[in-house]
Order: sequence, then structure tokens, then C-alpha cells
Amino acid sequence: MFNKISVVGLGYIGLPTAAVIASKGVEVIGVDVSEHAVNTINEGRIHIVEPGLEDLVKTAVKDGHLKAVLQPEPAQAFVMAVPTPFKENYEPDLGYIEKATKALAPQLEKGNLVILESTSPVGATEQMAAWLKEARPEFKYPQDCAEGEEPDIYVAHCPERVLPGQVIRELEENDRIIGGMDKFSTEKATALYKIFVKAECVATNARTAEMSKLTENASRDVQIAFANELSIICQKQGIDVWELIELANRHPRVNILQPGAGVGGHCIAVDPWFIVSQNPEEAQLIHQARKTNDFKPEWVIQQIENKIENLKAQGKIKEGKAPTIACLGLAFKPDIDDLRESPALDITKKLAAKGYNILAVEPNVEELPASLNSDNVELVELAKIQPAADVTAVLVKHKEFVEVGRQLQEFDALDFVNSI
Repeated sequence: MFNKISVVGLGYIGLPTAAVIASKGVEVIGVDVSEHAVNTINEGRIHIVEPGLEDLVKTAVKDGHLKAVLQPEPAQAFVMAVPTPFKENYEPDLGYIEKATKALAPQLEKGNLVILESTSPVGATEQMAAWLKEARPEFKYPQDCAEGEEPDIYVAHCPERVLPGQVIRELEENDRIIGGMDKFSTEKATALYKIFVKAECVATNARTAEMSKLTENASRDVQIAFANELSIICQKQGIDVWELIELANRHPRVNILQPGAGVGGHCIAVDPWFIVSQNPEEAQLIHQARKTNDFKPEWVIQQIENKIENLKAQGKIKEGKAPTIACLGLAFKPDIDDLRESPALDITKKLAAKGYNILAVEPNVEELPASLNSDNVELVELAKIQPAADVTAVLVKHKEFVEVGRQLQEFDALDFVNSI
């Protein structure tokens, strides 16, 4: 049914999706506004970190099943995987979806399928369909059809639900929620995902599909907020939070998550705000969880500064000397290079802005992001922090840092703040 599929947006979700579909022998046209990303992919390489992805891309490009372009080209189906950030007031920003929709609209032909994969507030798929109709009014869309009447252009929402670091496997093995704007769109979208999904494709409507992804991530956010709040309480009470959680989790019906420096990434740190924005009076618990997790980086900074003051009182840091802080980890979660909404990056930026000298250790990137390019921030290897750092803060549980507590005990000049 589908010989040519276009994936719009070649980031952490779009590129793996394009590569996996291409690995099934389907021609895939990947679209991205980044010339660097397009050129890199067409050379059979990748511009992001994801295990197993580079081999898939290299093979797909070599076999002629995958190519990247800067502007949409005709296809039988368009899968949109562009960012959906929020604005300063936490309202969802659909600007990327709007631009991508209007860019692909000129390529539409009768019988085409348009799928929104981007995590979106409820109603975003309907808004995308409205933008399509505005650009190409000659076609009949699901919102134009009476019950049982088939549209010219099929429109659906299918949220991604994969874990960075395991995306390739989970794209095939995880169940998918398929939410068409009508039953015909749901059936059409299901046929597309059946090309590569081994698990179940569960049918629903577009609004429920949109809300399902927001619900999954809001639930995780609440669970993490409990762990983060618990860590703050335990610090005040002089209790080892990790030992406490291990003991509590021995109860057969208790499963407390691990606390961290906050919550990052483009999903858990963002999606709950979509619910809160649309339901400000009702989403009380979800809103409080967001505030709790957003506060955690500030708490970590305070622990670091408390450690600095203690060292000054002990005469280990001279007055008038800017302390040096080693920040271990910049990504939003372990063993990836994704810095989006990263609490570790936020902590590092705020410490740098306070005038501290920063030794940033992030084994998954080759250069600092633009937001950290300043004279008092240096990207270094883990071995380089000794003996320069006065305080070392473990912000991300990268595999390189799992044994860092033991290693740091061997460094005479270091004091240690563990926030993972």
C-alpha cells in the first residue's frame, strides 16, 4: 500500500523512524530544515547519538531506500516528527507543526495520509487538518465528511513512545496508539505502522491518542516528583534517600523511582504543561509535580553552594578565589547526547552565570552547546577534573560516572555532591 513515505523532521524520533521504515525496503524521503543534518544523512552518517542507528542509516542510504532533502517531495504518506516546545507562559507552541504542514501541503495528492507524531496538546491534529484544508481546499478532509464518508486526505495522530538509547528496538517492539480523525484514517495509519511495528497497533481517535501520550508522561512526572521531594526531605532529616527507597521498594506493591537533578527531555519536562495549560483548574496534582521537579535544580545548586561555603570555612578555598566546580553530565538522562530541557545543563549554566569556574564533563558530546560557551566553562574529560576542582557534582548517571563516588574518594582535592 505504501511504496514511498516521507518523514518530516529528522531528529531523535524522525531519523530512527525513517531508518527503520527504510530497513523494510520502503523508499523513505526524510525532510529537515538543517542542511548539516541532510548532508550528514546522505553521506550515510548520523548527527545524533542513538545505538544502532548509524548502521541502519548507512545501509538504507547505500541501498537507495533513504534520502534526506530540505524541502518536502511527493509521497504516499507524510509522518511529521517536528518539535512542539512551549512558550514562556507554558502554553504549547505549534509553530513548527504549522510550518511543516504548510511546507508539505503543496505535495499532497488524493489518497495521501498525514500523520502527526509530534507530542501535542489535545486538538493539535485537528488544527493540522485545518491548516491542510486552508492550503489545499480542493481536497476533502475528515472534518468535512459525514459519518461513513471517506476523505480524500487521511489524517491521524500516532504518538511516539520510545526510550532514548533503545529507540531502534522500541520502535518495533512497543505497542502503538493509532488515532485517526475518522475510521478510514485510523485504518490507513494502522497499515503504515504495520510495516515495521511487531507489537499491537491499538485503534482510537485522534484526541484520545494525543491525551494518551500526555497522560503517560504526566504520570511519570508525578512519580519522579515524589522521589525528588523525598530526597529533599531526607537531606533535611539526615537520611540516605537511596537506602530508604531500596528499603521501601521491598514492599510488594511499592515501586518508588530514583531521585535526580530534576526532569529533562522534550517529553516528561514538557508534556504535563500541555495538560495544565488546557485544564488549569483541574490539573492540580500534575501542576504541583511540575513545580516540584522544576525546583529540584535550584535545590541542587544550593547544595553545591553550601559545600563551597563549608570548604571556605575550613580554609580549603581561599576567600576572593573563584571556586572551580566539576559538573559531571549535561544531557537530560544517562548515556545519550540529548540536552533538551536538561536540568543538568540548567544547573551548569546557572553556576557559570554566578562566576564559578566550570569543568563540564559530558562524554556524549564533542563540544559545548552555545549556551555554555563562556570563558569560565571548559569541556574536559573525567580524568582532567583532578586536582583542579574544588567541588564535583554528579548530575547525570552516565555509565562513565557509575563508579565515580569510589573514584572521587581517591582525589584528595575534591568534595562531592551526588544528585543522581
